[in-house]
Order: sequence, then structure tokens, then C-alpha cells
Amino acid sequence: MRWNEQRVATSPAGASAAAPALPGLELPELAAMPGHLRSVRAPEFAGMVFHEVLAKSALNRVPGESSMPFSWTINPYRGCSHACVYCFARGSHRYLDFDTGRDFDSQIVVKVNVAEVLSRELARPAWARNTVALGTNTDPYQRAEGRYRLMPGVIGALARSGTPLSILTKGTLLRRDLPALSEAAERVPVSLALSIAIGDPALQQSVEPGTPSTRARLDTVAAARAAGLPVDVFIMPVLPRLTDSAAQLTALLSDIHEAGARSVMYGPLHLRSHVKPWFFEWLEHSHPELVPEYRRLYPGSASRAPQAYRMELAGRIRPLLRRFGLERPAGRATPAAVPAAAEGVVPGVPAPTLF
Repeated sequence: MRWNEQRVATSPAGASAAAPALPGLELPELAAMPGHLRSVRAPEFAGMVFHEVLAKSALNRVPGESSMPFSWTINPYRGCSHACVYCFARGSHRYLDFDTGRDFDSQIVVKVNVAEVLSRELARPAWARNTVALGTNTDPYQRAEGRYRLMPGVIGALARSGTPLSILTKGTLLRRDLPALSEAAERVPVSLALSIAIGDPALQQSVEPGTPSTRARLDTVAAARAAGLPVDVFIMPVLPRLTDSAAQLTALLSDIHEAGARSVMYGPLHLRSHVKPWFFEWLEHSHPELVPEYRRLYPGSASRAPQAYRMELAGRIRPLLRRFGLERPAGRATPAAVPAAAEGVVPGVPAPTLF
């Protein structure tokens, strides 16, 4: 594995003292790796392995040439149990010598010291208090967060330092931290966004098998609004011929409106080369009748839907956004947590920093 360069050179004994291990069945095969605390299987997370590591840094700088509306990100986890078949971040697992399919869904790297490292970085005199985005690679509120509880420390560190933050998630565990986020919002700008792309329950669980239901996410939007926190929603990705009909979009946008979302951003499916095989494997199994259509829309190495399709989608959804009052008003800044985890692309951003 190419993990050695991504760890601090701390002995397992010293690491354990810094970050006590949680109960679980240890897997010894990675124990000799510098900075690696242990790998565990927990009974309540069947089929998953958590690789607990000490991170050298918490803040990741976004390249200056990127078009993203933020300069810094934090990724408490690598890999994601949400297991979305379209997720662009699958490619990042190759840098750990894991595969981009089932390993990405089940081999989860946990930066157990991320809050402590972040606090030190934010205390540096050179820190300019730029907005920090979470959820731009893998989801900070995936299931592992229920075990490791890293986000309260991250939110607290950012707020205490006067650093604005944004969060994009599919995870309803966000509701646990609404009091902390409300408190943070009294000190710094806080931007929240939920990814809610699929209204049909059966399709949603097929495409995003490890995620909370659409209804649970809509309830999370409502809970955040009740806590005084505006929430945007990302309908990304829109799946051609699966979720893009006028009837489907109308029903979903109506539900999002009723939940109290402030606005909606949307975008069609984007398939990077390392995601395509995994997505088409799912498509061939679940909707074989659509394989020819998807081969036409995403031929060869093409990752974006053709312009004709994007215009067709815009023609259907934009009037609905106006109808439900979910357009983004002119002049309002784009949420810092761009829909990378939802849509599957961050233009201009190279392979993400791993640790």
C-alpha cells in the first residue's frame, strides 16, 4: 500500500495514547504501518472495515486554478458507506491501493485526530479564515460518523477560530449537530446543503444503497430550518430516463419546497472514467433496457451528458424551480459546499489530498 507517505511517523503505542481505540475486532494486517492505529470490524457495521489513522493535516488546499467557490476543504473520512453507484470520489481509493468499487463502499479510512490537528492549523498566524467546505469528496455524515463523532470537534474548531464553514451531505446524522451548528452560526457564516436527487424509494435505495431515505433527508431539511438554519438542496445527479421526467421532477421539487428548502441546484449525471465501469455494472443489472441509451449519452471516454440533453433538462426543470420558489436569487453566492459528492465532478480539481 502507498499509505506510508500519508501518515505521521508515530508508533502504534504513542498513537493509541493520543487517540484511544474504540471497541471492535482488530485486524492485524496493517498494524505495522506508520501512523496507522488499527483496523477494526464492528458488529453493528456488518461487512465494513474502519482503518483508524493519525492525519498529518486536516485542511486541504484547493488548487488556485479551480473554479470552485472555496479554497479549503476537510475530509474526516476516506471511502463512503453511502455506496452511491455514481460517486466521483471512488477514484481517490486507488491512492490507497483499494479498488473503486466495493472497497470504496466498505474500507473506510478514519482520521481519528482530525479535530485536534485542525485546531492547531487554525491557530497559525497565517490562517486567513477562508471558508472551509466539508462534503466535497466523501460524506462527513456517513454511518462511520455515528461511531467516531468527528464532526462536533471540527465544527467547534472552525467556529472558535472565526472560520466560515459549509457542509454538503446525504446524512441525516446532521440533525445531531444542529445545536452546534446554530451556535456556530452566531459566530461565523454557516452554509448547509442536502443532496436529494431521487424521489422514488426503490430506485433511491438501488442507486444509493447506504444512504438514508429521501423522506428522512427531507425531514432533515425541515429540522434545520426549524433550528433557524437555511438549507439548500442539490438535485444531483439527475439520471437520464430514470429521474428526469417532468412528473418525477415536479413531485420531488414539491416535496423539497414543502420541507422548507431555500433553493435548489441541479445537474445531470457526470461519469468519470473510473466510475463508469461500476455504474454500468449496476445499470446492466438493474436497468438493462437503458444500457444502449446511456452508451449513446456517455460514449467512449465522454464523462458529461451532451449539450442537447443538458438543454432539454434545463427546459423542464427551470420552470419548475420558478413555480416552487426554489430559484437561486441573482447575487446570492453559490453555496461553498459545491455538489461534488452528489454530482460526481469538481472541475479543475485534481486527485484529492488523502490525509
